[in-house]
Amino acid sequence: MKQSRLMSLIEAVANVVVGYGLAVLTQVLAFPAFGLHATLSQNLQLAALFSAISVLRSYVLRRAFEAARMGRSSPR
Repeated sequence: MKQSRLMSLIEAVANVVVGYGLAVLTQVLAFPAFGLHATLSQNLQLAALFSAISVLRSYVLRRAFEAARMGRSSPR
């Protein structure tokens, strides 16, 4: 069954929303261990930047794999 572009986007966004929370938590806990000191606001902004990039990456990869799958199932 083919996944629609909208569902691909929704899946990618849901994945990144969960990842965003984990990223912020990881940064808050890990940065000090590496001598990095960022405010909560800076951590939220940095995680948002990487999350936006991740949504785009996830969507593009999903569409590429869907295109490859559809190419294999079409008659030659």
